[in-house]
Amino acid sequence: MSITKAHLVRSAITVMVLGILWCSPDTGHAESKEDKTLAAHKADAKQFFDKQVKPFIKKYCIDCHQNRRPTEAGLSFDPALQSPGHAAFSEKWKKSAARVKAHDMPPEGLDQPSDKERQMFAEWLQKVKYLSPKDPGPFVIRRLTKTEYGNTLHDLLDVDPDIVASLPDEVSGEGYLNSLSPLQLEQYLTISEKVLNQVVAPEGEPPTEIQQQLFGETPRSGSDEQAAARQVAQSLARKAYRRPPTAAEIDVLLNVFDLAKQNKLSYQASCRLMLKAILVSPQFLFITPAKEVETKKGIVPLDDFQLASRLSYLLWATMPDAELMTLAEQGKLHEPPVLKSQVTRMLLDPRSRALFDGFGAQWLKLGEIHTRTFDPEKFPQMTADMRTAMYDEARLFFESIVRENRSVSNFIDSDYTYLNGNLATIYGLEKTVTGSEMRKVKLTNGNRGGILGMPGVLAATSFPNRTSPVNRGVWVLEQVLGDHVPAAPPNVPSLEKQDKKQIANLTLRERTELHRSEAVCANCHRLLDPIGFGLENFDAIGRWRDKDENGQSIDASGELPGGRNFSNPQELKAIIADHSVKFSRNLVERLLAYALCRRLEGYDEIVIDELMQKIAKDDYRMQTLITEVVTSYPFTYRRIE
Repeated sequence: MSITKAHLVRSAITVMVLGILWCSPDTGHAESKEDKTLAAHKADAKQFFDKQVKPFIKKYCIDCHQNRRPTEAGLSFDPALQSPGHAAFSEKWKKSAARVKAHDMPPEGLDQPSDKERQMFAEWLQKVKYLSPKDPGPFVIRRLTKTEYGNTLHDLLDVDPDIVASLPDEVSGEGYLNSLSPLQLEQYLTISEKVLNQVVAPEGEPPTEIQQQLFGETPRSGSDEQAAARQVAQSLARKAYRRPPTAAEIDVLLNVFDLAKQNKLSYQASCRLMLKAILVSPQFLFITPAKEVETKKGIVPLDDFQLASRLSYLLWATMPDAELMTLAEQGKLHEPPVLKSQVTRMLLDPRSRALFDGFGAQWLKLGEIHTRTFDPEKFPQMTADMRTAMYDEARLFFESIVRENRSVSNFIDSDYTYLNGNLATIYGLEKTVTGSEMRKVKLTNGNRGGILGMPGVLAATSFPNRTSPVNRGVWVLEQVLGDHVPAAPPNVPSLEKQDKKQIANLTLRERTELHRSEAVCANCHRLLDPIGFGLENFDAIGRWRDKDENGQSIDASGELPGGRNFSNPQELKAIIADHSVKFSRNLVERLLAYALCRRLEGYDEIVIDELMQKIAKDDYRMQTLITEVVTSYPFTYRRIE
């Protein structure tokens, strides 16, 4: 019985997908011997927990946070009391310490810890990591993002990356999901058909140049077509899977070819269907290991092909190039000097823009600047061109620090930026910077320079119609310094709900101080507000101003914990710059989490300690930071599960 070509396609794809062999090796766990230093730290941490942390939890926390009753905020300390070093509890320790530090916990009306006890609980974060075994953490076999998928199709088949525009936008990096729904598979099928229509000529017409490169010449009549198809499958799969295909994977593709031939398709059409099977296969859509490993080993190094893909998608958001693949074939890529030299080469390549588009924009929270809402009457300047210029300023600045291998301290304070005539109006430099081209500009105003004074960042932390000192304060604490800021308690009224008569003649600072007079709000605001108001001279889209909308003079002064005072953004930046080690650690943590596509936990904290020691020796230079992340233990090893 004949079947339609559409049905044939679906049947072949089903055969291919179901025929794929996924190995599920036994879960193992091999711990390396801890050296004497780590062993001593572990013993100290255990004693600290038993004698100080456990009594603290039992006295102040366990009544509300336990398994025997509904727990507050879904947090139970019962598991932590049994296994305090378990990786699953890492994030909860951080959040708990942040709430205790902010005096949010325990709630008012309950026994309160002394300042000394609160400080002890914060110190626990520096000790709990030593209770974790040496482990590279969960290994994420992840799906390509929309951007990576488009770039890979371009590099593989020379099609426009925008051919994937119909897919929904996704966020890469930490916490990235690798699910694949039936709807998504249908979308991939549709896109693959569009791709094939561009690279493979219709039946009966002369083949395209890329088609000849992919499939070769049609075998002569009477020759072994399957042998020729096997060679095509080997070549296509090796490129598309970014690694040598297994024999089983080649057999699956040949089954697709045979099914096509059985239904009277030509050799070229059968190869076309085989390529379509590749383009919707898990091996193409996911970054998969090159080979099986001994299941008795719980932790093993990444194979060189997997390492090539992990590195290439981190820095370029696309498949490895010929040089990376050659080094992987030679088994040399994992060698530290070779790996480091490849990082340097790749960072100087224009494709390294992907590191900002993926990581940098996410870190600075600029990913939504193109669609963020602003009051068109108050801020008619926020056109599509202005938003693009704001994004490009941050991107070019980020790239300059990377490619020129500057110290990460330049992110906080710098004497240059990148502007065009449009963005220069925000800086008040429209007389000296004209035209649409972005170019490097020397800055003489000490209040500018660095990410804290960038219009894109300032706009991203504002409301549609006004600034938000709270949002800006949270942004500095979390994105710059890496602190954990507790979420606002429920039912806290916003500034917009204040009595309008009472606040009619008040500045935004006075309104916020009125808001923080409520006990439930005061603890967090005493840290957030000074930072936010230190940036209040910048309006909601980053323009400098001396007076607010009511004509009131802006007070940008403040005092931070430790008695550090400032009176303008320049002095605030100087104080934050003094926390360069804390900022550098935050950047390392965020980049490592992004590179691993998961949250950091457990032993990762010890890895960060080691990376910081190495990076500090080179003045926290950006290329050194990236290289140390790429050559780190969790980036180059995997746990077998």
